[in-house]
Amino acid sequence: MATGTFTRSFVSSRSRAECWTTLTDVARMAEWVDLVSNVVIHEPLARYGAMLEDRVGPFRLRADLDIVVTDHENEKRIRFRAAGEDRQVGSRLSIDAGMELDESPVGVAITFEGSYSVEGRVATLGSSMITHKADLTLGRFLDRAQTELR
Repeated sequence: MATGTFTRSFVSSRSRAECWTTLTDVARMAEWVDLVSNVVIHEPLARYGAMLEDRVGPFRLRADLDIVVTDHENEKRIRFRAAGEDRQVGSRLSIDAGMELDESPVGVAITFEGSYSVEGRVATLGSSMITHKADLTLGRFLDRAQTELR
């Protein structure tokens, strides 16, 4: 099993309401993550579906994700749990993550934090490769978020 945690933050000069609206627009945010496609909104701010596709070493991972919002308070915080499995590759992944918006002296402080785990054949490649992929993906996502919310 490969596991990891992350915490990343930035400050936006936009209003809290504008940040919240942008960061809870799931279809828009999915465009910021090149691994995610086929986003389905089953119930806004409650349940979603998506396809995660990536090449990890010799494996081509393709997993349907079930995404459930586990907690949210409008314009303040949201938490979700995503889980999926690629039966062909024999791997499972799960993500437990959240976002908080707090007022700061210079704008809205936005913090993303969470953890992930990957089990099965993909995890045999080692946690360092999976951690590297996760860091790259999270970095690209945050770059896009900061660009949108300057």
